[in-house]
Amino acid sequence: MAAAAGSLVAAVLAHSGRLDKEDLGSRIARLSRRVEELKAGAGPGPRPRPGRRAARGVTVPPRVPQGEVCNVITKKYSEFLPSLQSAEELVAQVERLAGSIDALRARIESEVQRDLDVAVAEFTELKQQLERDTLVLSILKKLQEFDTAIKEYNTALLEKKYVAAAQQLEKARRSLKTLESRKGFELKILKALGTELTVQTQNMLYHLGEEWQKLVVWRLPPSKASSSLESALASELHLCTVPSEEGLAGPPVASVLQAFAVLGELHSKLKTFGQLLLKHILKPLISYSSLRPLVEEQSDVVILRFKSEEPNLDNTSPVEVFEKIKQILEFLHKYLLNVPLEGVDDKKECRVILSELLGDIIWEELSDCLIQNCLVNSIPTNSSKLEQYVEVIKSTEEFEKALKNMQFLKGDTTNLLKYARNVNSHFANKKCQDVIVAARKLMTSEIHNTVKISPDSSVALPRLPDPGAGDHLKMEKTSKLLHNEMMILENDSKLSQHTFSLPACRISSSVEELMDLAYQTLLEATASTDQCCIQLFYSVRNIFQLFYDVVPTYHKENLQKLPQLAAIHHNNCMYIAHHLLTLGHQFRYRLTSILCDGTATFVDMVPGFRRLGMECFLAQMRVQKGEILERLSSARNFSNMDDEENYCAANKAIRQVLHQLKRLGKVWQDVLPVNVYCKAMGTLLNTALTEIVTRITALEDISAEDADRLYSLCKTMVEEGPQVFTPLPEEDKNKKYQEEVPVYVQKWMTFKELMIILQANLQEIVDQWADGKGPLAAEFSPVEVKSLIRALFQNTERRAAALAKIK
Repeated sequence: MAAAAGSLVAAVLAHSGRLDKEDLGSRIARLSRRVEELKAGAGPGPRPRPGRRAARGVTVPPRVPQGEVCNVITKKYSEFLPSLQSAEELVAQVERLAGSIDALRARIESEVQRDLDVAVAEFTELKQQLERDTLVLSILKKLQEFDTAIKEYNTALLEKKYVAAAQQLEKARRSLKTLESRKGFELKILKALGTELTVQTQNMLYHLGEEWQKLVVWRLPPSKASSSLESALASELHLCTVPSEEGLAGPPVASVLQAFAVLGELHSKLKTFGQLLLKHILKPLISYSSLRPLVEEQSDVVILRFKSEEPNLDNTSPVEVFEKIKQILEFLHKYLLNVPLEGVDDKKECRVILSELLGDIIWEELSDCLIQNCLVNSIPTNSSKLEQYVEVIKSTEEFEKALKNMQFLKGDTTNLLKYARNVNSHFANKKCQDVIVAARKLMTSEIHNTVKISPDSSVALPRLPDPGAGDHLKMEKTSKLLHNEMMILENDSKLSQHTFSLPACRISSSVEELMDLAYQTLLEATASTDQCCIQLFYSVRNIFQLFYDVVPTYHKENLQKLPQLAAIHHNNCMYIAHHLLTLGHQFRYRLTSILCDGTATFVDMVPGFRRLGMECFLAQMRVQKGEILERLSSARNFSNMDDEENYCAANKAIRQVLHQLKRLGKVWQDVLPVNVYCKAMGTLLNTALTEIVTRITALEDISAEDADRLYSLCKTMVEEGPQVFTPLPEEDKNKKYQEEVPVYVQKWMTFKELMIILQANLQEIVDQWADGKGPLAAEFSPVEVKSLIRALFQNTERRAAALAKIK
C-alpha cells in the first residue's frame, strides 16, 4: 500500500505543472479515504449465516488466521505513514504554488494584456504611416525624375543632341510607367504627364524626321508615272556623307538612327526606306537588263542613279543581276548602314546592326523577285545545258556570301540558294510545263489544216541509242534465237510490208506536231536524271490525256456541224492510237530503270482513242442518216405517182439525197482511208435504198403508170448512186470502187430486184422466185412478194395462180 501511495505521489509531482489546486486536493482526499477503508477492513470478516450451504460446485478458499491478518495490516500501515506525511507536505506546497499562479494570472489579465494591446495598435499605425510615407517619397522621387528628364530632354533637343534627348525621353517614359503601375494611388497629374510625354515624343520624331530627310533624299518621278524603264532612269538616291561645319546644321547619320532606335522607331523608318529601295532601285535592276547603277561622289553627298545601255533582248543572266544588286548593297553599307548603334540604354548596352535589320525587312521580297524574274528564266530548256547552270549556282553562293559578310544575311541557307541548287527539279517542272503549254496550243489550233500520210511515207522518228548491255541485251539475244528456231515453222508466204501500217488518209498538221512533241520529250527523258525522266514520261501521258479531254470539248460545235472535221478528228484519233501501240516499247529500255518494269507503256490508252474517234464519226453518220430520212419523208410515201405533184416531190427527194451523198463524197474524198470511206458512203446509200424499198413495198395499189415512174426513180438511184463513191482525187482510180458498190451497200441487190418486179409480168416474177431458190427469193420474203403482186396486178386467176406459187 505504501508503494501504491508513493507511486501516486510521484505521479502528482510529475504532473504538478499541469494540475490545479482542486484536482490535487481531491486526489489526496480520495487517497486518505482509501487508507481508512483499509484500516477498517483489518478486523475479522463476516461469518457465514447459519442454515445456508455453499453453492454447489463452488470451491471455498481455506480460512486465514485472524492474527496473521492483523500483523500484515500493521506492517503495511507503518510503511505507509511516512509516505502519507510526505504527501501532505507536498499538498501544502502545491496549494501555495497554485495560489501564486492565480495571482500572476490575474495580474497578467488585468495589466499586461491591456498594455500589450495598446502597443500593438501603436506599432500597426506607425508601420502603415511608414509605408504611406515611403510610397509618397517614391512617387515624389519618380515625379522629380520625370521632371528632370523632361528638362534635360529640352536642353539636349535645343543643342540637337538627339541621342541624349531620346534617352531622357525614355527615362521619363519609364518613370511615368512606374507611377501608373501604383495600384490604389491615383494622381490626376499622371494624365497630364502622359499627354506631355506624347507631345514631346512626337516633337522629337518630327525633328528626327526632318534630319533624316536631309540625310537621305529620294528624287523620284511623279507618282502617276507607270513603272517603266523611263521612270527607273528618273529615280535617284542622295546620301549626305558628312555634317556641316556648324554643329546646328545637322547631326551625322549615326546619331539620327541611334535616336530612332532608342525611341523604337528605327524598324518602321527602315521599313519605309526598304520599300522605296525595292520599288525604285532593286526591282528595276532585276526587271530591266539595260539598267546599270551609277554612283557619283561629291563633297558632302553621294548620288545613286541609273544609266541605260543597249537593251538585251534575252533575259538577263543571274550572274549580272547578282553583281548589280551586290553593288547597290555595298553602296548602302558604305555610306549609310555601317554605323555602330550602342549605348541605347543606361542600364545595358544594346547593339543594333543596321544592315541586318534592313536585310530582315527586304530579303524575303527581294529573293522572291530574284527567283521569279531571274532564276526561273535562266532554267535550261534542254538537258544538255544543265551543266552550264553550275556557273549560276556558284554565282548564287558567292552573292549570298558577300551579303553575309556585309551582315545583310544571317548564316542560314536561304530559299534563293536552295532554288538554284534544285535545278534538276525546276528543269523538269519547267520542261513539263512548257510541253503541256505547247501541246494545249496545238490542240486548240484549227483542225482543217491537214497533211497527207500514207504507208510509204516515213515518220520522222528520233534516232535512239543502242540499248545498254546486261539483261536487256540478253533478252534480245534470246528472242533472236527463238526467232531463228521458229523459222522452220513459218509459211513460205510473206506478209506485206504495209500490213501494220496506217492506211493513207489526212490528219491535222497540229496532231503530227503533237506526236513529234511527244517523241522529242521522251528522247529528252532518256538523257535526264531519274526524277526528271519520270516527270517527262508522265508529262507525255498527260499530253494524250489532255487531248482526250480538250479536243472533243473545244471543237465540239464544229465536229457536230462539219462532216469533214469529224472525219479528220477520226483520223487524228486513229493516228495517235496507232503510235501509242509502239511508243512505250520504243523507249522502254532507254528510260530509267523504274519505268522499265512494264510501266513505260501507252497501250492502255489505245482503246480510249479509238473509241473517241469512232464515236465522233458515228455521231456524224447519225446526223447524215437523219438528213437522208428527212429528205425522203417529203416523197409522200412514193404513192400515187400518176399525180404530177407527187412525182415531182418524190423526184426532188431522190435528187436531194443524191446531192447530199455526192457532197459528202467530195468532203471526205482524200481524207478518210479508202476502206472507211467506202463503208461510210455505202452505209448512207444503203439507208436511202432501204427507206425507198420499205415505202414502195408498203404500197397497196400501184398502177402501171405508178410502176413506170417508180422504176424511173429507182433507175436514177441505181445509175447515179455508184457515182458517190469517189474516195480518191483521180477519177480513173475511183471506177474500181464504183463497181464494188454491192460489196458496201447491203440492199443494192434488193433494190435492183425491186426494179425488176416493177417492170415484170406475173410469169417473170414467178420465174425470178423459182420456188424460193431464185434471186428474188434471196432478197424478199414471200409476204413482201405477194404484197407487191397484189399491189401491181388486178385480182385474176393468173394472179391467184402466181400467188399460190410464192411460198
